[in-house]
Amino acid sequence: MKVTTFAIKVWRWLSVVLVIGALIWTYSVFPQMVAVDFSDSGLAEIYLAKEHIFYIVMALFLVNNVLIARFAKLVSNADPMHLPIPKKRIWAQHREELNEHLVNWFNCLVAAINTVIGFSLFSLATINSTNYKVDVFDFSWLYYIGVALLVIVLLLPLRLLSTPVPEDRL
Repeated sequence: MKVTTFAIKVWRWLSVVLVIGALIWTYSVFPQMVAVDFSDSGLAEIYLAKEHIFYIVMALFLVNNVLIARFAKLVSNADPMHLPIPKKRIWAQHREELNEHLVNWFNCLVAAINTVIGFSLFSLATINSTNYKVDVFDFSWLYYIGVALLVIVLLLPLRLLSTPVPEDRL
C-alpha cells in the first residue's frame, strides 16, 4: 500500500468518526429550533427543528459514505476503455495502479465531504450556543477549508495525465 493510499484511507475513517461524533454532540447541545440561515447583518432568518437537521445530516452522510463508496467499486470494475481518462490503452495495461488512483480519488471526495459536514455541525452548534458570544462571520474559515479540500479533490485526477511509472523505476 502506498503512503498516499494509506493517508487517504486514514483521513476517510477519521472524517467518519468526526461526522458521527459531531452529530451526536451537536444533537445534544442544539436548542429545539436551530438557526440555519443568516442575513447579511448576521441575524438568524430561518430556523429548523434539531430533529430535521439530524435526519438531513444522516441522509447526506449515508449517501456520501455508501453510494459514493459503492460507485468507487463499480468504477474499479469497469472497462478502462469506457472511463473518461486520457491514455486509456496505457492505463488499461496497468489496471491495479488505475484502480488505486480511482479509489483514492473517490475516498478523498468522501473524506472531504465528511470533513466539511463535521466542521459545519460544530460551527452551527457554536453559533446557536448561549455559552459563546460569536456571530456567523467568525466562521468564514469554513469556506476556505471547503475551497482547499475542493482543490485537493480536483488535483488528484491530474496524475492520470501522465503514464504509470514502471515498477523497476520505483
